[in-house]
Amino acid sequence: MKVAVIGSGVAGLATAIRVAARGDIVTLFEKNGTPGGKISQIRDKGYRFDTGPSLFTLPNLVDELLSMKSNQVDHSANANDNTVNAMSQSVDSNGQSDKANSQAINSDVQTSLSGKNSFNYFRLENSCRYFYPDGTVFDFFQDTQKLREQIENNTDENFENILKRLNQSEFIYNLTSDLFIFNSFHRFSNFLKEENRSIPLHLHKLGFHSTMHSANKSLFKDKRIVQLFDRYATYNGSSPYKAPATLNMISHLEHNIGAFFPEKGIYSIADSLYKKGVELGVNFEFNSLVNEVIVEKFKDTRERKNEISSGENYNDNSGDENTSNFGKPWRGKRAVGVRVNGVSKYFDYVVCDTDVSYAAENMFNGRYRHPLKKRLSKLEPSSSALIFYWGIKGEFNRLDIHNILFASNYKEEFDYLFKKRELYSDPTVYIFISKKVVPGDAPDGCENWFVMVNAPYNNGQDWQTVIANARKSIIQKIDKTFNIKIEDYIDVEHIASPVTIERNTLSSKGALYGSSSNSMFSAFLRHPNTLNKIKNLSFTGGSTHPGGGIPLCLASAIIAEKEIYKL
Repeated sequence: MKVAVIGSGVAGLATAIRVAARGDIVTLFEKNGTPGGKISQIRDKGYRFDTGPSLFTLPNLVDELLSMKSNQVDHSANANDNTVNAMSQSVDSNGQSDKANSQAINSDVQTSLSGKNSFNYFRLENSCRYFYPDGTVFDFFQDTQKLREQIENNTDENFENILKRLNQSEFIYNLTSDLFIFNSFHRFSNFLKEENRSIPLHLHKLGFHSTMHSANKSLFKDKRIVQLFDRYATYNGSSPYKAPATLNMISHLEHNIGAFFPEKGIYSIADSLYKKGVELGVNFEFNSLVNEVIVEKFKDTRERKNEISSGENYNDNSGDENTSNFGKPWRGKRAVGVRVNGVSKYFDYVVCDTDVSYAAENMFNGRYRHPLKKRLSKLEPSSSALIFYWGIKGEFNRLDIHNILFASNYKEEFDYLFKKRELYSDPTVYIFISKKVVPGDAPDGCENWFVMVNAPYNNGQDWQTVIANARKSIIQKIDKTFNIKIEDYIDVEHIASPVTIERNTLSSKGALYGSSSNSMFSAFLRHPNTLNKIKNLSFTGGSTHPGGGIPLCLASAIIAEKEIYKL
């Protein structure tokens, strides 16, 4: 079987690996010159910055992918064989600059593959260091006793409430993850699986009918702890004052299972997956923008009528249709290929790892439109981000690898974000410094600061003015918190905004996670992994089910494999 994958975000890379490991032919099309999607990097004057996600959880999902090897068997007759084989060694990861072309990358891959070095990571001792406007500072240690000491010494919270929340989060995750994360939420048969039949008995514990903030406020007595747990709504671009309390399960991933970090930085995740794909025979076509998913209407599997919008003939090289993915006679529409840089290329199956709103608007412009295009246009986009990448000439021991400088009025910040669609004057500031654990990410005596604030999606704002005002507010907040003049230390500066995020990653309106989760119905309205009206087509990535972030994107690749092979 021939499979096309559109986009090389971690979901696209993971899907390509899973299909190639089954012995099928995979071609991955990427509009940029490097793999990774939102996971990218910047190098400048000895500083290296991870430009996208900075939190790494559920590392076992990456381990599984890097342990795969090609089975090279005919799975058309045995499509339910989902066994993966362990591999004693994986590949090294050396990040490429954003300007590298595909030829340069492929050359680097061959050098790296010959070394057969492992992808390594470690568990962080401290998930995050929190700084509050009242001067409170504490670490959310992953060690229970250390965390207890931090909470009891720095807050008014009863530590038993912290444990209660983490236990609740673990319970909800274990109860629902099979259905809500690792399988298609939109396929009714998954609700009937034995492991999911107990979910209706515990609906009252899932928090669909309350918001994250109300659930946190009812449990915790210290408003600082409420604010800390409210923050998890931002992990999928939502507001804790609107998102359902079900999302409190996110804390389980970070604190119970653990927060981790790759020894060579976040970009090494995408780089290692890319090299694994090369090893398994995935054909990568960089600088290749997919203009259209080609959809053809079949009246019968033996009646191939050429109804492709491009007017070119559909070349079926599979011989007998029963050896392809089309096992039974069927009427309706199917994805049969893609148009790349104006050229039609044909496949048995297409996987779209592209923002679904962008895809619906721009990649289904042939005779057959995306059936959910109208619905997608009505959904509220998630938040975006404004990020300053600062090379800092100096070292600051008061900061850890992950740091949060909280706003004084959290609710007002989210009101600005989602109601006014403006940036709040006193935003919560996230500072990520990989140099703390990756020595080569900045020159000696220097640090690489990833400074981010949540931003509204691009709705035609005057971003030049917004960026200038935000920069002043951020610098003022940092200066006040640490009693310094950070402007004097800035050696290098790069900026990412909703506009650049939209341009570079094709994320509609610069929204990082597709649609927001600001409703109890959000999970049901989120774009499904497949479309009933177009067969042989799957969707992966942060804008589709189950959501954004590295682990959920990798989970969407698991779902794609199940859909392709009818597992």
